[in-house]
Amino acid sequence: MQFRHAALGLLFAASLSAYSIPASAAGSGWDSQSSPELKEAVNLIKDEKYTEALPLLTKVTAEDPKNADAFNMLGYSLRKLGNKDDALSNYTRALEINPRHRGANAYLGELYLEMNQPNKAQERLEILDESCFFGCDEYSELKSAIEKYKSNQ
Repeated sequence: MQFRHAALGLLFAASLSAYSIPASAAGSGWDSQSSPELKEAVNLIKDEKYTEALPLLTKVTAEDPKNADAFNMLGYSLRKLGNKDDALSNYTRALEINPRHRGANAYLGELYLEMNQPNKAQERLEILDESCFFGCDEYSELKSAIEKYKSNQ
């Protein structure tokens, strides 16, 4: 019986990873139930067409104000376009909806590094460490970014 519970726990943990956004892929692993606009926006982001993704993401967040993935990707696009203040507010909104959102925590950590706030980036890394049961790309990539930041100081 204990083996069965352990196996179910592993299966549950593995299924959760399908709903996160790997930091390296900026949108891969999306839930098949995502809106067509969100899917299209993610494809644009993969092609680094951030400006073109903005109206789609704005529409998704207006129609579904509880969509942490959409707020995260809106923040990501805004950050890539150099709009750090609006990126910060969208990452914050994503984390209000889902405090353990891996993508939002990782991307917010990267934003904090861009804003020369490594202590806040470290806080995001600690949250990812707690959220990633068996490790995850978001944790590894933020950890690497923090190490690179520190070595350049």
